[in-house]
Amino acid sequence: MSFVYFIFIPMLAALVIPFLYKKVRGIHTGWFVLAVPVILFSLYTTFLSKVKNGESFTSSFEWIPSLNISVTSYIDGLSLLFSLLITGIGSLVVLYSIFYLDKTREQLHNFYVYLLLFMTAMLGVVQSDHMISLYFFWELTSISSFLLIGYWYKRDRSRFGALKSMMITVFGGLMMLGGFVLLSIMGDTYSIRELIASAPELANHEWFVWSLILILLGAFTKSAQFPFYIWLPDAMEAPTPVSAYLHSATMVKAGLYLVARFTPIFASSEWWIWLVTGIGLLTLFWGSFFALKQTDLKGILAFSTVSQLGLIMSLLGAGAISFHTGIEEDSIFKYAAFAAIFHLVNHATFKGSLFMIAGIVDHETGTRDIRKLGGLMSLMPISFTIALIGSFSMAGLPPFNGFLSKEMFLTGMLSLPEFNLFAFDTWGILFPIIAWIASVFTFVYSFYFVFRTFTGKHKPDLLPKQAHEAPIGMLISPAILGSLVVAIFFIPNVIGDVLVKPAVVAIQPYLYDVPEDIHIHIKAWHGPNIELWMTIGIVLLGYLLYATLSKWQPLYNKFPQGFTLNRLYDTMMFLSEVGTNRLTRFYMTGYIRSYLVYMFTGIVLLTISTVFIKEAFDVSFATLAPIRFYELIIALVLIAGTLTILLAKSRLTAIIALGAVGYSVALFFVIFNAPDLALTQLVIETVSVALFLLAFYHLPKLNRHENRMKFRLGNALVAIGVGVTVTIVALSAHSQKLVPSISSYYEKTVYKEAGGGNIVNVILVDYRGFDTLFEIAVLAIASLGIIALIQLRLTKKKEVNRIEDK
Repeated sequence: MSFVYFIFIPMLAALVIPFLYKKVRGIHTGWFVLAVPVILFSLYTTFLSKVKNGESFTSSFEWIPSLNISVTSYIDGLSLLFSLLITGIGSLVVLYSIFYLDKTREQLHNFYVYLLLFMTAMLGVVQSDHMISLYFFWELTSISSFLLIGYWYKRDRSRFGALKSMMITVFGGLMMLGGFVLLSIMGDTYSIRELIASAPELANHEWFVWSLILILLGAFTKSAQFPFYIWLPDAMEAPTPVSAYLHSATMVKAGLYLVARFTPIFASSEWWIWLVTGIGLLTLFWGSFFALKQTDLKGILAFSTVSQLGLIMSLLGAGAISFHTGIEEDSIFKYAAFAAIFHLVNHATFKGSLFMIAGIVDHETGTRDIRKLGGLMSLMPISFTIALIGSFSMAGLPPFNGFLSKEMFLTGMLSLPEFNLFAFDTWGILFPIIAWIASVFTFVYSFYFVFRTFTGKHKPDLLPKQAHEAPIGMLISPAILGSLVVAIFFIPNVIGDVLVKPAVVAIQPYLYDVPEDIHIHIKAWHGPNIELWMTIGIVLLGYLLYATLSKWQPLYNKFPQGFTLNRLYDTMMFLSEVGTNRLTRFYMTGYIRSYLVYMFTGIVLLTISTVFIKEAFDVSFATLAPIRFYELIIALVLIAGTLTILLAKSRLTAIIALGAVGYSVALFFVIFNAPDLALTQLVIETVSVALFLLAFYHLPKLNRHENRMKFRLGNALVAIGVGVTVTIVALSAHSQKLVPSISSYYEKTVYKEAGGGNIVNVILVDYRGFDTLFEIAVLAIASLGIIALIQLRLTKKKEVNRIEDK
C-alpha cells in the first residue's frame, strides 16, 4: 500500500469507533484506538535508516485532477520527525486516556473520533507537499481541536475556549492561504519542493514579502506566538489528554513546522529573520513572565508552552541567518536550526509528562488550584519524581535533556550581535539579554510548578478529594516520557544523528546535502564559557526570585486588567456580535419588497459598472431585423397592459390587464415561429388568469376608503435601473458576440445525434435533460409539501371535531 494512505488510517478507524463503543461496553474504547497510533509509529520507524542516509520519499494520489490538486505525502527528515512525534506521543496519550477517562461516565466515542480525526489532520499537515492539501489539513486541525477543546460542551468555559481557539487559528489559516496563493502565482506551482528549488527567483518578486507575512500569520496563530497566544490558556479547559497531545507535542508545533518548512524559501529576506526571531523572543519573555501569575496548574503549563514555543521560533529565525553567512564560514548560525529541532523533541518529552502529571493531580485531588495544593510529595511520590524530572528539564538543569538544548539556545542568541546584516550588529545586542531574562523566569516557573504542588504544607481541608497516588496505568505514559528526558541527556547524539540531523537538512538544504555533512556533536560540558556563566546566573537569580516569590508575586495584580489582549479579544467579539445584530435588524425588515430592492440594486450597480469598466457597452443595429407594424402594435398593447396593472383601481381590471400582457407575449412567440413556446405560454397564462379569478372571488371589493400604495421614488429608480440594465446587457450581448452562437450546433446535431425533429423538445429532454429532471424533482418536492399541508389541515380539523363532540 502506498504510504500516502497512512495519513487516512486514523480517520478510517474513527468510522468504526462509535460501533465499538456501543457494542463492546465491557472494554474501554481506548484499547481499540491504541492500536492505530502504535501501528503507524511502527510503520514510520521503517523510514528511519533510509532518511538518516539522506533519502526522501514521495507518494501521492489525485484529489481534484481538473485543478491539478493532489494529496502528496513527502517524507524527509523534517516530516518524518513530526510524524513520529504525532504517532509516538499519540500512543502514550491514548494509553493515558484509558485510565484518565471513565468509560461509564464519558462519551468516549466522541472523544476518540475527534482525536483520530486530529491525528489524520496533523499527519496531513506535516507530510503535504501540495500547499492546497496542506491548507485543507491545516484547517482540519482547527476543526478537530475545536471539537476536542469543547469536548465537555456543557461547560461554558469549554465552549468559550473552543470558539476562541478556532476563531484565532482559522483567521491565521485564511491568511496563510492567501500567502500560498501568492506563492503559487510567483512560482507557477503549488509544490513546496519546486518552490524551494526556485527560491532565488522568488525573492525578487514584488509579492514576496506579502506572501511571507501572510504565511507567518498562519504560523504565529497556530503556534501561539505573541499576540495570538491568548487562545492557548483558554484551551486548557479540554481534558488533560488533549492538552498533553495538542498543546505540548502536536498542534502548537504545526506553526513551527510551517516556519521550518518554508525557511529555505524565505530565509533570504530580512523580514523573515527579524519577524521570526523577534516575535519568538518576545513570546518567550512574555510567556515566561506571565506564567508566574497563574494559579491553575494547566494555566502555568499553558504559559510555559507559549514561552518554549517562542524559544524554538527564535532559534528557527536565527538559523535562517545561515543563508547569509556563507557555506564555508564556521558560523554558529548553522547550528541554530539544529538547536531548534533538538529542543522541539526535548520539549515534547518533558512538557507532555508535565501535562499528564497536572492531570493526575487534578484526578486524584479534585483540584488544579496551586493555592490549595502542597505537601503531596509523600502521598504521590512517583508523580512527584516525574514532575521533578520534567520541571528540572524545563528549567534547563542537568542531567536532563532541556539543559543541552538550553545551552545551545544561549549560544545562538549570543551570536546574533555578530551578524552584521540587517542592523543585527546594533539591535541584536538586545536579543541575548531578553533571552537570559526569560530563562530566569523559566527557571522560576518550573520550580513554582513542582515545589508549590508537592512540597510545603499539606492542605487536606481544601481538597475536594483525599489525595493519593494515581493508578499504575495512568503513570506509565508520563514515566516513559520522564525516562526519555533523562536518557536523551546521556545519549543525545543518538537522537541527533537519527532524528535531528535529517530534519536540519530539510531546513537548510543550501548548506547540507545529506545528514552526514552536519558535523555537530552534542555534549554537556563546553568548558568555562560565557554560556556557563549565564546558566549560573540563571540558577542563582532564579532561585532568589523563587524564594521571594510571595513578596513580589502580588505585583501582577497591579497590571491594568482593562488593557489586556484577552480584553481586546472579548471587546472585538462583543462589538462584532452587537454590530452584526444591529445590521441584521436594519436590513431584515420582514418585507420581501425590501429584499428585492437590495438584490436589484446590487445587480444594477455591479452589472452596469462592469459593463462600462470593461468597455463592453457596444450597441449596433446593423444585424437587427426590421420592426413590422403589427409587432409595434403588440408591443404597445403589452406596455399598456403593464401600466394598467399598476394604475388600475379595480382588481378585475388588473387581472384582465395581466392576461393581456401574457397573451401579447404569446403572440410574439407565434410571430417568431416558436409554436411550442407560444402554446406553453397560452396554457400557463390561461391557468394563471383562472387562478387569479378564483382568488378574486374570495377578496373584498376595492372601495374609495382603501389606502393606496404611495409613489416611492426609490422603488421607481430601482425598477427603471433594472429595466435599463437588462436592455443594455441584451443590446450589448447581441451587438458583440465573442463566441459563435450554440444554436448552429443544435441545428446540426439535433436530428443526427439526438434523433429528434423538434429542436426545442430535444434541447429540453436531451441536451438539458438534467435541468428538466431537476425541475421535475423540484415540482415533485413541492407537491409532496402541499399534500403534507393538506393532510395536516385535515388531521387538525378532525381533532377539533373530535374535541367538540366530547
